[in-house]
Amino acid sequence: MGREPKTIALPDGETVPAIGQGTWNMAERPERRSEEIAALRLGVDLGMTVIDTAEMYGSGAAESLVGEALGNRRREIFIVSKVLPRHATRGGTVAACEASLRRLRTDHLDLYLLHWREDVPLDETFEAFEALTRDGKIRRWGVSNFDVADLEDAAAVSDARRIAANQVLYNLKRRGIEFDLLPWCRERGIPIMAYSPLEQGRLVQHRTITSIAHRLDATPAQIALAWILRQDGVIVIPKSSNPDRVRENRGAPDIELGADELQALEKAFPPPRRKTALEMI
Repeated sequence: MGREPKTIALPDGETVPAIGQGTWNMAERPERRSEEIAALRLGVDLGMTVIDTAEMYGSGAAESLVGEALGNRRREIFIVSKVLPRHATRGGTVAACEASLRRLRTDHLDLYLLHWREDVPLDETFEAFEALTRDGKIRRWGVSNFDVADLEDAAAVSDARRIAANQVLYNLKRRGIEFDLLPWCRERGIPIMAYSPLEQGRLVQHRTITSIAHRLDATPAQIALAWILRQDGVIVIPKSSNPDRVRENRGAPDIELGADELQALEKAFPPPRRKTALEMI
């Protein structure tokens, strides 16, 4: 299996593996269900115990898949789910969380996120998060797709230390957060969860990445993931429905990117030189 993946500390001191598993687009093809369940279970066997899902994914079907796959292994896994903005009123957040818990076959979430920000005032959503925390239905809460201005608004409503994570789009091609968002979160001890770390598979076709992979006897996916895993305070959540791809992802922490490789990646994917709007897909 190789080296153990590094861990990332949450604001409350608990640590989680820096590489987990996403579930976006899972549970949408019945003929793949058994393979998807096997992939999730294998990932947990390999130590990728952070499982990210959302009520939006398949209109709850992804949460149900996770519940079926991992219900009897609840103590081993760190479950992350998300509430849709249209449900994020005080009462709506509680109802959405309870529905997610039923689908996931669990009595609590380890981390509950606001999926993105719309019109519901943040104080309503955060009040609901705090009520859910007091009731033991979630252990901690955070946000997703929040840029610096959004986080500053959130910090004005609630202590920034209550924000346990910010899940955003981040990969070699989407480096805009490095200009200001990533430093802002690091200063406050808020981990970033990087979704779509392979740019929905497109990065594995890039010439520079494939060349480095060949030189290091690795796969392009492993190179792209290893680059993110070098970053402090970042949790990466690649999604794979294929057990072989899960094993491949798990090998990413074993990849050592040297100065030459990093220089080549910096040239192919330059870091941001100015503020850009937070990207989402």
